[in-house]
Amino acid sequence: MSHLLLLFSLFLAPAVADGGSQKSTQNLCSDDVSHRRQKRDWIWNQMHIKEEIDTPLPHHVGKITSSVRNNNAKYIIEGEYANTIFKVEETSGDVYAFERLDREKKAEYELTALIIDRTNNRSLERPSKFIIKVYDINDNAPVFVQKVFNGSVPEMSPVGTSVTKVTAVDADDPTVSGHATVTYEVTTGGEYFTIDDSG
Repeated sequence: MSHLLLLFSLFLAPAVADGGSQKSTQNLCSDDVSHRRQKRDWIWNQMHIKEEIDTPLPHHVGKITSSVRNNNAKYIIEGEYANTIFKVEETSGDVYAFERLDREKKAEYELTALIIDRTNNRSLERPSKFIIKVYDINDNAPVFVQKVFNGSVPEMSPVGTSVTKVTAVDADDPTVSGHATVTYEVTTGGEYFTIDDSG
């Protein structure tokens, strides 16, 4: 009987020890989760604005927001054209553009968001970079890549003989459907020549 009890307690001991280890692991995990929940972080969606907006300036671009809770918190932006073209409302985090933007000149701007304590200028959150993308409108006409295209064809050539190739380009965003699509048309001489969409 004493052998049986000893054997039983040997089997039981590792199980108890293992259970303790699992419990401590669970505690660590739950502490870790709770620590992660308390971590402050920047919160916003990617910002974008249409080019050439014709409503009165400034134009609202988006909002930078931090989960920091501090009555003295102040938002600041730094980077490309910060505090010239782009400004942030220091208490709300709303970002505005103070100029009409042209995507063909610059398609995106990289800025950095900061939140500081206005009483001592101490940073309350790590700085975070963000991009403002300028959305395209179809505001550019196609232009030929050169002023004159010369072509020639031997006399009595069969119908459909290639004479020359012309090329035009459109500065609008080619990733937006139809904005940079170029089609060609013969305006004079159409009784002799045709042109396809490849030029």
